[in-house]
Amino acid sequence: MSRLAVFVLGPDRTGIIAAVSQVLFEQGCNLEDVNQTSLLAQFVGIFIATAPDGSRAEGLLQALRERLEPHGLSVLLRPVAAPDALPATPSEPYVITTIGPDRAGLVAGITALLAQYGANITNLKAVTRADRDHQEYVMFYEVDLPAGTDRAAFRAALLARAQELGLEANLQHREIFEQIHRI
Repeated sequence: MSRLAVFVLGPDRTGIIAAVSQVLFEQGCNLEDVNQTSLLAQFVGIFIATAPDGSRAEGLLQALRERLEPHGLSVLLRPVAAPDALPATPSEPYVITTIGPDRAGLVAGITALLAQYGANITNLKAVTRADRDHQEYVMFYEVDLPAGTDRAAFRAALLARAQELGLEANLQHREIFEQIHRI
């Protein structure tokens, strides 16, 4: 079995995930993971699938394009290494939230600090929330912080950077975050 990543981008509409998953099924693929969102009416989706041995990626790509391009959707296909083939870096999962007035450079300012500490961002959601009186920018990062990182120094640097950017920041271990926010 070969593992493939299917990237789909274009105008959001009903039935995109159904169309992609149907084509994958028709081509003998098993859908393993899906992550999708819609930003300003633009659909962005990533589908990880395994294809049977001997199948041709070109045939799958052609079938996806035939189904999706008439709706203005673009498709890209890439091979993906098996998870056990990737080097494992010992890390701890954390959740970082920041909130503050919207302005240019907020994501760049926080992500530069995360890169400096070797934190891998595994999920990022950044949205503007507005009401009648003011507008806030809310960022939600899921990160894997290398195991040897000085947590106190990282927390202090994160809070200092957030303050420089006019943001409030919170850092929690993912397990604690999930326990607190469990429905």
